[in-house]
Amino acid sequence: MTSAIDPELLPLTSAYGPRGLTVGDVALTELAARFGTPLFVYDEEHLRRRCREAVAAFGRDGVAYASKAFLCTAMARLAHEEGLLLDVASGGELRVALRAGVPADRIVLHGNNKDEAELRTALTAGVRHLVVDSFDEMDRIERLHRAEGLPPAPVQLRVAPGVAAGAHEAIRTGGLDSKFGFGLADGSALAAVRRASASPAMRFEGIHAHVGSQVLDTTELAAGAAAVARFAAGTDAARLTVGGGLGVAYESGQRAPSFARWAAAVRDAVRGAGWSGAVTVEPGRSVTARAGMTLYRVGTIKHIAGVRTYVSVDGGMSDNPRPALYASRYEAFLPRCPGAPRPLRARLVGKHCESGDVVIDDAALPADLRVGDLLATPVTGAYGYAMASNYNKLPRPAVVFVRDGHARLVVRRETEEDLLRLDVPGPAAVPGAAYLASAGATAHGLPVEPVAMPGAGSA
Repeated sequence: MTSAIDPELLPLTSAYGPRGLTVGDVALTELAARFGTPLFVYDEEHLRRRCREAVAAFGRDGVAYASKAFLCTAMARLAHEEGLLLDVASGGELRVALRAGVPADRIVLHGNNKDEAELRTALTAGVRHLVVDSFDEMDRIERLHRAEGLPPAPVQLRVAPGVAAGAHEAIRTGGLDSKFGFGLADGSALAAVRRASASPAMRFEGIHAHVGSQVLDTTELAAGAAAVARFAAGTDAARLTVGGGLGVAYESGQRAPSFARWAAAVRDAVRGAGWSGAVTVEPGRSVTARAGMTLYRVGTIKHIAGVRTYVSVDGGMSDNPRPALYASRYEAFLPRCPGAPRPLRARLVGKHCESGDVVIDDAALPADLRVGDLLATPVTGAYGYAMASNYNKLPRPAVVFVRDGHARLVVRRETEEDLLRLDVPGPAAVPGAAYLASAGATAHGLPVEPVAMPGAGSA
């Protein structure tokens, strides 16, 4: 591939001009100079339009934003402002949503292994409902209701319909062999419905299923919806939630279905399966992925004759682990010349001490690429920052929203001081075993002998 970057991979407000590529009428080169790199940049107008398109397709109570794709207080607030429910999958995500000002009754709590603290927080706050995933979770809910007097939990029951979809095995969730949900085939789902309906600690409201992620064929999503709809139609459920999973284009030439097309496929499928009640979906990636991109600075270009060229940037698997986890594919371009041909083939890698730290295995890049260039990878708005780590003790990048010529920092860059904030330090002046000995400590139950340190007197 030697052509310029496909505009269909860029945020909706992207434009080429004398300042290179702009998003939200702000030049990417200016953002890098102001906020540093690596940097996550989100087109706020793009995010808002996608939220509105989802609501138009499924209705205000028919869309819950799957916040695991990308969550900070600014994103939670934006999704709520645009009429979406918030789907959170942990106590931490719940806290972020509440901190953003999202009313608890607009929040749904997921998770295959919620502990009592998470359940207690959710029920005390008054979340819209819990997506219950196991009989053990039911035990915990009933124990909290009985011992602490917490109100009955509004619940949807997650079902494993035996239909799996998705671009990689690790993100296929609806099959028989899954850590998620009550199985249809073995009768667990029906037993769960009966127990929830009879329990004074639960208020049975609906059935939930999710078959997988990064699905570009709506017929796969429709098949999963139909399988669970047939089951739900035989219960007293008032609502059917069919999860998310709608994919996005990551490479030139790929195209993703619209929310309207997804909605039509799901509605036809569930009606055909006998379901006439309310339907909810939970998009995440399809809301945020294309809205975001990552900016890097090129630090090293290494040519190995007869082998390949390596281009190293100042981030890598700590800000985008998806290529290492799922063999995910991306593209790259230079914001200073986004319309330039890209005849250079190179392996784009990060700065981590790991051979698998590959951002793009066979990247197409402009021929005049040089050290110091600003480089961008588009479609990183989902599961980039959300899955970022501190591997090799790299601080996580900042996140910026751009709109109408303005940039606002929504997540600050971590500092090296942040990397130390959870450590419990000992006296720095007496290192290692010498400190343990001086404190009278033992190692593995054995006395620690004093150790003479270089340059110090005898112990």
